[in-house]
Amino acid sequence: MVRITRVILALCLSGGVAVAGTRCPSGLLPMTKAELFFGLSIGVGRQVSDADWQRFTDEVITPRFPDGLTIEDARGQWKGVDGITREGAKHLIIVLPSRDTAKLDAIRAAYKARFHQDSVLLVVSRVCGSF
Repeated sequence: MVRITRVILALCLSGGVAVAGTRCPSGLLPMTKAELFFGLSIGVGRQVSDADWQRFTDEVITPRFPDGLTIEDARGQWKGVDGITREGAKHLIIVLPSRDTAKLDAIRAAYKARFHQDSVLLVVSRVCGSF
């Protein structure tokens, strides 16, 4: 066991760290990239306003990730009981040093409750990165 630990430590210190079968280039570390997709339609003819989204970001997202994040405007579609629905969306990207998704789950739950949404898509992938 001690030998295995030494081998893993040597690999990490040599600048080559494996991430999901890929080696991180020298100077980069394994990280988690989380992407959340928030639909903006909240009923027939109603939508989350820019002011509502900013308030949600200020009250719910930023306190959980004060070090930084990216939010992009997006267009999405999904298939419901009435067919294909197209809507505006927000795409939130956060790069984290760990796989802890509890804060992400809290954001998803808060958005669904506040804006009466059925779901908020979460995609998590392992990446190499550096700040």
